[in-house]
Amino acid sequence: MKHILLMDGPDHKGLIYGVTHILYNHNQNIISQDEYVSPSGQFFMRTEFEGEGDPQKIMKDLSSFLPDGLNFRLNPKKKKEIVILVTKEHHCLGELLIRYAFNELDATISAVISNYNHLQSLVSKFGIPFHFISHEFRTRPEHEEAILRTLDIYKPDYLVLAKYMRVLTPTFVQHYPNQIVNIHHSFLPAFMGAAPYRQAYERGVKIIGATAHFVNDNLDEGPIIAQDVKEVDHRFTAVDMATLGKDTEKLVLSKAIKLVFNDRVFIHGNRTIIL
Repeated sequence: MKHILLMDGPDHKGLIYGVTHILYNHNQNIISQDEYVSPSGQFFMRTEFEGEGDPQKIMKDLSSFLPDGLNFRLNPKKKKEIVILVTKEHHCLGELLIRYAFNELDATISAVISNYNHLQSLVSKFGIPFHFISHEFRTRPEHEEAILRTLDIYKPDYLVLAKYMRVLTPTFVQHYPNQIVNIHHSFLPAFMGAAPYRQAYERGVKIIGATAHFVNDNLDEGPIIAQDVKEVDHRFTAVDMATLGKDTEKLVLSKAIKLVFNDRVFIHGNRTIIL
């Protein structure tokens, strides 16, 4: 069986040698390994390996060897279970559904949740459960509580906000720390919040972009996972920018979740290290 070992913490001499030696002793074959030491001396390592050994025994030996302050976890290499949250726009959701249908997503879509029913017919074509949870006649806490009750049915590894146009409260986010990936239609940190294409047009920008990031308690300020840009000029209206931006959004979101689902993203402070 394949596993992925993730480690981060203060750098120490001999870490790579020690870990690979332990894996060798447990008759494991290392498939790939990436490591990085930051200028401040923070060590990051991702090791993918396979073999018939006992993961618990490997973890025990690693725990005995590794110095205090070094975080490590061992994940089986398997598809993540995810739930997608959407509102009305179809382009990001459609991209994910097609990739899922052709086994390109590295995840299993357990369900789609929306505060509108506009996309139910699209989701039904893929045989995926769709939950319409309206925000009308509910306070924000009541609406989020209804969503959380539905999520408890599926217990996903990650939530993907594929143009979910409601701000999640800190109370909601704390249920899924560093497990919510959002796509924002702007090259953050520029043009946060609502109507970024209108903001970009009024500012006369020469590039527009999209940003996929983890969700934290601060709007559009979570650790950035992936970004991309497209060139524009004075001929572009705000509508033209939004149309071009949709293609960028869906590709950036797909790239970001591929990195996350393959355990390649470390969160360090409000930054990401990608191996």
